[in-house]
Amino acid sequence: MLLAIDTGNTNTLFAVHDGKEWRAQWRSATDMTKTADDYAVWLSTLMELSGLNLSQIDDCIISTVVPQSLFNQRNLARRYLNVEPFVVGENVELGVKVNIPKPSEVGADRLVNAVGAHASFPGKPMIVIDSGTATTFDIVAADGAFDGGIIAPGINLSMKALHEAAAKLPRVAIQKPDRVIGKDTVTAMQSGVFWGYIDLIDGLVERIKTEYGQPMTVIATGGVASLFEGAARNIDHFDSDITIKGLRILYDRNVANAAKELK
Repeated sequence: MLLAIDTGNTNTLFAVHDGKEWRAQWRSATDMTKTADDYAVWLSTLMELSGLNLSQIDDCIISTVVPQSLFNQRNLARRYLNVEPFVVGENVELGVKVNIPKPSEVGADRLVNAVGAHASFPGKPMIVIDSGTATTFDIVAADGAFDGGIIAPGINLSMKALHEAAAKLPRVAIQKPDRVIGKDTVTAMQSGVFWGYIDLIDGLVERIKTEYGQPMTVIATGGVASLFEGAARNIDHFDSDITIKGLRILYDRNVANAAKELK
């Protein structure tokens, strides 16, 4: 079985694939102080609850935008899974072109999303919207190439900033309000952040399409993407598994290449 680890600034996703399907997924708050032992105890407990065992894992692939977490995640793979993990960005064959002046600046998660989105919707130019700590709008060409994108603050980050920067504004949950015009502080904040983000998404998608000059399919993914379903008019598909699909494809691609090199 394959263990795929996707580490974002806020959450880390662990997912297990048995060669045919994803068997289980778990999220943990990203914590740079978490050791390989901590990961092993947490992961083995959750795997047992799903009828799985650490000993069944025979390979691992890691994508991270938090370099400080990589050391302990690599040690998790080495010490508890007895495998050397594939790390996106470290001699891993992406199989896609990166059409920007400095390809090394692109986060691993954005490239993995491009791979997963192209496999799910081949032959179509796409905008992949990933909603997390940041909200990214990534352009994937019809041939799968990464053509650049946009990085905006994430919706949770915006709500946190309101609370921390304004003395009288409370911390509130993000949800779709019944009305646009708030009648108290909480509903006014919820409306401003929620509908502000909906218009951010729809407005930027329209600007991207105009500048790109081609019909484009828009896919939303990420931890909070489901919040926008039914509200954002310019999102065509919601797929929370785009990233792990990309990781699975990159694993297969690199395992195949490694097998060829051994022959």
